[in-house]
Amino acid sequence: MTTLSDPPTILFFDSGIGGLSVYREVKTLLPYCHYLYCLDNAFFPYSEKEEQAIIERCVSICQKISQQHPIDLIVIACNTASTVVLPALRENFSCSVVGTVPAVKPAAQQTETGIIGLLATKGTVKRPYVDKLIQDYAMHCTVEKLGSTELVKMAEEKLQGNPIDPIKLLFEVKEWQRNLSLDTVILGCTHFPFLKAELKACLPQVKYFLDPSKAIAKRVKDLLGEPTQKTVKQNLVYCTKESKEQPSLLKVFKQFGFSSLRTLIIR
Repeated sequence: MTTLSDPPTILFFDSGIGGLSVYREVKTLLPYCHYLYCLDNAFFPYSEKEEQAIIERCVSICQKISQQHPIDLIVIACNTASTVVLPALRENFSCSVVGTVPAVKPAAQQTETGIIGLLATKGTVKRPYVDKLIQDYAMHCTVEKLGSTELVKMAEEKLQGNPIDPIKLLFEVKEWQRNLSLDTVILGCTHFPFLKAELKACLPQVKYFLDPSKAIAKRVKDLLGEPTQKTVKQNLVYCTKESKEQPSLLKVFKQFGFSSLRTLIIR
């Protein structure tokens, strides 16, 4: 069994900043862990990228960060990546690897009408992994899938302090507006919890908006336990491309308790 650092170091990985929705829940349960976050902004968004390219980048980037920090657990805070990269990461790392997958099972348990919407990226909704989740846990329900890349970009803009165009957002979910039996929507992308208020306004018939962040946080705590050391280390952010957005990105991450932003060069 691998000996954990005290406090343990947790790496969050996403193509953008949506993984902060998972991070904030983990940080609430484990405030004294050491946190690293990597956004692969050079390859953002992952939604319509080739599976093998996503796998190779995730493994390569996590390996590069692990050369600088002893990583005790990796959270793939991206639904699209989680549907394809987990086996490769677990093969290459001895630490625990936790993925993020759509909350199909709790949605199927909570719906009152049996009509569920899966709102995710275009990459996630077409993955066999998602089909199997539906087959295993929601065969008694009707699951409507809707893939959107634009909503991912909108969430990034909102987090960086830019206004959301409500008409543009409404266009992305307009096919669900008249489905009055739709009472449960799965937020199948880690960016989408940051748009929950706007989505509620567009889909007033929906009673439940579900994402797996709290369940992931509980899983991470179960795997790591409670650190005995209460010292707080410097939490760092890595990106894979320098851009004009870096000052606004750093501003966002500082609000979540990160101190600096560094660039990883991935060939």
